[in-house]
Amino acid sequence: MDPGVVSIGMNYLSFQKCRRGLCLLRLSVCFMLTACSPNFIEFQAPEAAAPAISGSIFTTFDSTELSLRAWLPSDKIDGVIIALHGFNDYSNFMQEPALFFNRHRLAVYAYDQRGFGKSKTPGRWGGAQALADDLVTFTALIKAAHPETPLYILGESMGGAVTITAMTGENPPEVDGLILVAPAVWARSEMPFYQRYALALAAYTIPWVKVTGEALDITPSDNTEMLRELGRDPLVIKETRVDALYGLSNLMDKAYAAAEQMRDRLLLVYGEKDEIIPREPVLAFHQRLPLRSRGKQQMLLYDQGYHMLLRDLQAAVVMEDIVAWINSGTEPAAYP
Repeated sequence: MDPGVVSIGMNYLSFQKCRRGLCLLRLSVCFMLTACSPNFIEFQAPEAAAPAISGSIFTTFDSTELSLRAWLPSDKIDGVIIALHGFNDYSNFMQEPALFFNRHRLAVYAYDQRGFGKSKTPGRWGGAQALADDLVTFTALIKAAHPETPLYILGESMGGAVTITAMTGENPPEVDGLILVAPAVWARSEMPFYQRYALALAAYTIPWVKVTGEALDITPSDNTEMLRELGRDPLVIKETRVDALYGLSNLMDKAYAAAEQMRDRLLLVYGEKDEIIPREPVLAFHQRLPLRSRGKQQMLLYDQGYHMLLRDLQAAVVMEDIVAWINSGTEPAAYP
């Protein structure tokens, strides 16, 4: 597989899957040599601003400018989807899915989350709360632009964790439903202790070190051509700082712990061949949803689905299920 092909989400696994204690040993040596205080950084611009959307720019609550993409149907708009990308990805992840949704009269908006894509601090972690606040701010702006149209948030992987965090915060956005695509809910409590220890130790001692997933035999999707394109895309992050991984882990902790607080109509889709986010924490998250037994919070499992469900070779089936859920609220049938 081409270098960089498995970059999205792989960097986290490459750090977590240390063998025979070698990673721990190296990090312990670094700890003894450096003995420095934590210096992972969460960025927020100091200036207050009036949030706004101007062309291809979303100015969020603290003056941070984020690149924005919009895909609008050529005729009537029956619904609006706000789409949040995953770790090391950016708004381009919706390029093909958006065209599918447009054919079903669904408008799609996606922005580069801070620290990713065309943002001013690519590769630097922006902070879980700031990411959630960005979503709250953006949702309010889109709601104002489409006041009478049903509004949905679709979060893929890390974007799913951001969605959960925003929806269970102090000021949750007003939406008609949530779509969580392979949400990043792999909390520390679901990891072996040595993985938690190694990540924390590195974040407090060598936060600037970057890791890749090139050596891992992991398949994020069965769409090989799409993966090659990601490997060639300069806006897809290929090497990830340890402090960004630590920040992602903090976000996943928050999302996993918030299951019982979820009260919105919700569809969770997950591929049984997902090698990025383990099956167990996703199922455990779903089991703890308070309205699951009432049918308001559903989960669809795809036997042949990978992590990138919206870009897999069978992505159309997943998206058809999402459209059916949006249109009727009934449980669509997953592919075998």
